[in-house]
Amino acid sequence: MTTTTAPMPPVRARRRLFRSAPLIAAVATVSLVATSCSEFVGIPGVNCTLTPANSFWRANVTQAPIHTSSSTWITSLGPTRGGKADFGSGLWNGGPIGIPYDVVAGTAPKRTLTFDYDEDSDHVGYPIPNPPTVEGGMASDGDRHVIMVDKDNCRLYETYATYPGANNSWTSGITAGSGATWDMKSNAMRTATWTSADAAGLPILPGLVRYDEVASGKVLHAIRMTVPTTHRSYVWPASHQAGSTNLTTYPPMGAWLRVKANVDINRFDPYIRPIIVALKTYGAVIADNGSAFYFSGAPDERWDNDKLQLMNVLKGADFEFINASSLQVAPNSYQATTAQ
Repeated sequence: MTTTTAPMPPVRARRRLFRSAPLIAAVATVSLVATSCSEFVGIPGVNCTLTPANSFWRANVTQAPIHTSSSTWITSLGPTRGGKADFGSGLWNGGPIGIPYDVVAGTAPKRTLTFDYDEDSDHVGYPIPNPPTVEGGMASDGDRHVIMVDKDNCRLYETYATYPGANNSWTSGITAGSGATWDMKSNAMRTATWTSADAAGLPILPGLVRYDEVASGKVLHAIRMTVPTTHRSYVWPASHQAGSTNLTTYPPMGAWLRVKANVDINRFDPYIRPIIVALKTYGAVIADNGSAFYFSGAPDERWDNDKLQLMNVLKGADFEFINASSLQVAPNSYQATTAQ
């Protein structure tokens, strides 16, 4: 299926691997509430949530202090630049619009992959379907993420720059830039300085906007986003950086921002309002280099691309970066603190 109203494609530079700098030191302390959602935050057909309820993805950041570099970083990204829903329905250049994923059974065959960034990748069997759903489509030369959710074992697998083997085989000889896997019931994070399928070392799927949650009126998690230039460092919850500058006028990987409290939700079309509310409540986390204020989501034929374009009403000046340092419970955990 094609569409004549597809969103403009993101301006992406292919990601390079950089050995990570130490985490930027935290300067503020605050205790924030990790949302205890009784509502199911997951995917239809998968009998577990994408993350634990006390994961950083589901932490309410409305009371977090503003980062001391917030104004500087917003200026570097563009205060007048509009937001972008980097997902939609139909096809763009032959591929789905957004980052797709496949739900697989626990009995699905596991494939052995060869990785370019071998030392940072998880060497396990990956349940890649034959064929998988590839970001950008089979002919893409972009990020080519392949994401798999094991619905029976609650396990997430993600690969970057994923290509088939000889004779277009998706059963053997598969290569990828990097690969990572997570227990969806655990807050265990990646080893410090390790990348994942994403430049920040984070899982991708928990941060994607999905049609079912927007249609329900509630997006109950932080959202993955990209910016063009990042500093050569990272902050929790990231574990890796892919920056291109030492200028502190640019944010690091893992930097967290939210829509300001004084931004009137009624400015936005009801169709996208659940996304705006999520950006106010849970915020967005910089996970990769790409276009500024591009918010990631999963493709779905039910999206209304014209309505999604209304995200451009949201401007860079509507955001502020937070200092979420006190959310961190432990150096190797995605768990966020709860109220005292």
